[in-house]
Amino acid sequence: MDRVQIVHDNLLRRVGDRDLPAGRPPAGPLSPEQAVSIFRSGCLSRALDRVSRSMQARGQGYYTIGSSGHEGMAAVAAALRPTDMAFLHYRDAAFQIERSTQVPGQSIAWDMLLSFACSAEDPISGGRHKVLGSKALNIPPQTSTIASHLPKAVGAAYSIGLARRVPPEHKALAEDAIVVCSFGDASANHSTAQGAFNTAQWTAFQSVPLPLLFVCEDNGIGISTRTPSGWIGASFSARPGLRYFACDGLDLYDTFRVASEAAAFVRNRRKPAFLHVRTVRLYGHAGADMPTTYMDRETLEAEEANDPLLHGVRLLSEAGALAPDDALAIYRDTETRVERIAAEVVTRPRLSTAEEVMAHLIPPPRPCRRGNGPSAEARTRAFGGDLKPLESPQIMSRLINWALIDLMLDHDEIVLMGEDVGRKGGVYGVTQKLEARFGRARVIDTLLDEQSILGLGIGMAHNGFLPMPEIQFLAYLHNAEDQLRGEAATLPFFSSGQFTNPMVVRIAGLGYQKGFGGHFHNDNSLAVLRDIPGLILACPSNGTDAAMMLRECVRLAREEQRLVVFLEPIALYPMRDLHEAGDGGWLHRYPAPSERVGFGDVGRHGDGEDIALLTFGNGTYLARQAQKRLGGEGIAARVIDIRWLSPLPEDNIVAALDGCRRVLIVDETRRSGGVAEALMALLTERTEIPHARLTAEDSFIATGPAYAATMPSADSIVAAARALTGEDR
Repeated sequence: MDRVQIVHDNLLRRVGDRDLPAGRPPAGPLSPEQAVSIFRSGCLSRALDRVSRSMQARGQGYYTIGSSGHEGMAAVAAALRPTDMAFLHYRDAAFQIERSTQVPGQSIAWDMLLSFACSAEDPISGGRHKVLGSKALNIPPQTSTIASHLPKAVGAAYSIGLARRVPPEHKALAEDAIVVCSFGDASANHSTAQGAFNTAQWTAFQSVPLPLLFVCEDNGIGISTRTPSGWIGASFSARPGLRYFACDGLDLYDTFRVASEAAAFVRNRRKPAFLHVRTVRLYGHAGADMPTTYMDRETLEAEEANDPLLHGVRLLSEAGALAPDDALAIYRDTETRVERIAAEVVTRPRLSTAEEVMAHLIPPPRPCRRGNGPSAEARTRAFGGDLKPLESPQIMSRLINWALIDLMLDHDEIVLMGEDVGRKGGVYGVTQKLEARFGRARVIDTLLDEQSILGLGIGMAHNGFLPMPEIQFLAYLHNAEDQLRGEAATLPFFSSGQFTNPMVVRIAGLGYQKGFGGHFHNDNSLAVLRDIPGLILACPSNGTDAAMMLRECVRLAREEQRLVVFLEPIALYPMRDLHEAGDGGWLHRYPAPSERVGFGDVGRHGDGEDIALLTFGNGTYLARQAQKRLGGEGIAARVIDIRWLSPLPEDNIVAALDGCRRVLIVDETRRSGGVAEALMALLTERTEIPHARLTAEDSFIATGPAYAATMPSADSIVAAARALTGEDR
C-alpha cells in the first residue's frame, strides 16, 4: 500500500482522536513561540515530501530523497545561528526551513519546490539537481551525500581559528561561528566519515581549535540494511577529543535542549562534539523505494506510529503552546499552501541546452587585492642564505621552493598542508624551510589521510583561504579522488557559482624514478584528473616553467576561483644534465617574481619542420634528447611542451605545429585513457598533418632495472620519429 498516504491518514485520525504517542513531558528552555516555529517547519518539510512525490508521479518532479521522520532537525537549527555554516544530510529539509525563519526575506517553500521541479529558477542549483542549500542561509549545497562532506566540514571548522591569526581577504565565517555537519547512521560507517572523525579528534587532542558539531541522525537503517541497535552510541560515546551528546529527535523540546548544550560546548570550548539524534525514517529510502520489500509490517508500522509530528502535537499541547486542533490546522493549511505553490513552480522554465547546464562549471571571477610582489626587505628575510643562489641555475625542486616563498610572501591567505610538508620539508625537499619562515599556521603537517588533506583544503577555501594541499605521490590521490570530483569540482556547478572552493593541489607524480617504489610511487595515469569537469591540470617540465606556471595557478585560484592541480614530475626534481654527465643542461634560472606562463601557453623548443615532438613532463626532457640526436641525422625537429593537460590548449597546440610536416605525440601516460588519445583526436579533427603516437604500455610500473621499460625513452622516440619521417635505418 501507499505508505505516504497511510502516514498522512494516521496523523489526521490520531490527532482528531487525541490518540497521541506517549513520552516524556516537555522540558527545557524552548519558548512557546520557538516550539510552534519548529513544529511549523516540520509540517512544511512533511508537506514538501508528500507533494514532491505526487509531482514525481505526474512526471513534473524528479528524483528526491525525503526528510519525513527527521523533522526534529528543525530543533537543531533553532539551537544554532545562521552564521554557523551547515553541511547538511540529504534528509535535512526541516533544518533548512527552520533556519530560513532566522534570516529575513526568505521564500523557502517556493525556493525548495523550484529545486524539486528542476526549474532553472531554482535559486541554489539553477535546476541542475534537487539539493538542499542556500547562500543566504550559509548552507553550501550537497547532492547525495554519503560522507564525502565530512572532511571539508573539518577544514571549514579549522579555518575559523586560523582566520583569527591570519585573516584572509575573502573571509566568510564569523570569529564566533561554528560549523555543523549532519549525516545518517549508515554514513557514519563510511571510511570517509571515519577519517573525518579521526582527524577532528587528532586535532582536538593537540588542543588546536576546531569548533565543529557532528550531527548523526540515527534512524536505524541505511536503505535496507539495519544499523545494529546501540551501535552509534557504543561507537561514539567515549572517543578521545570528541564530546558526545544524545537526544531524542522525536521530542522537539529534548532535541532543542541538548542541541543547545552541544552548540554551546563547541562555541565556547572551540572543540568538536558529536550530537546523536534519534530519528525514524518514514516512507522508503528514496523515490519509489518500497520498504515493505525488506521490512516486516510490524516494524514498519511501529516506526510510523512514532511519527515525530504526532509527538510534536502532544508536546505542544502539554506545554500549553498549541492546542491539537490548532496544530492540525497548521498541518492542513501548510499542505494546501504547498500544493498551490507546486502547481505554479511546475510551469517555470527548465534547463534545455548543454550551454545552460554547463553555465556554472567554471566559477565566476572575483575581485582580489593585487599582489605587488614581495618587498626587497621581506625577500631578504625570507630567503636568507638562498638570495645568492637565486642568481645561478638550479634544479626544479629548488625553483618550486623559491616560487612558494615568493607567493606566500605576496599572499597571506596561502596555506600549505600535507603529510611531512612542515618540519621535514616534504619527501623531496620542495617545501623545505617554509615552516620556519612562515610558521606552523601556514605550513601544516597533517596526519596520514589524503581525504582529510584535501578536505582540509576544500573547507578552508570556504572561509577565504587559498589552500595548497600536497599529495605526496600521484598514486596516493586514488585514496581520495572523490574529494576533487564529488566535492570540490561540483560545488560551483550545484550552487550556480554562489559557492566556490578555489585551491591549488600540488601532486608529485609520473614515472621514471629509477629503482624506487614501483607502481605506488611511479604512477603515470592522469585519467581521473582529466575526467573532472572544470578542473585545471598543469604539468611543468623544467624549473623555470614550474615557477612561472605555479604563479599562474595561484592567480587562477585567487582571481578566477578555479580548482587547479599542479602535477610535478618527481624524476625531474633533481635533474641537472640533459645530454651527458656534467653538461648542466636541465638546470634553470629562477625567473623574476612578476614572470608567469599564461594559462594555455605552450612551450616550443626549436623550429624544425620535419617533425614536431608533441609532449609534456618527462616526455619533454626525453624529446629534447631525441631532438639533438635526430638533428645529427638530418631530421629537423621541434619540441612542443603542452604544459596544460586539462583543458588542453587546443588552439595554441595547433598554432605551434604550423609549418611542421609530421607530428609524433610522446605520451608517458598509458595508451588506454592517456593524454595521447585526446591529442590524436585533436590532430585528426583540426589538421591534415600526418601523426602518430608513442605512449606508455597499459601496465603498472616495476621496481628495479625495468623501472622505465613500459614507458617512452629517448631511443624509442628517435626510432618512432625515424619511422614517421621515412628515415628508419
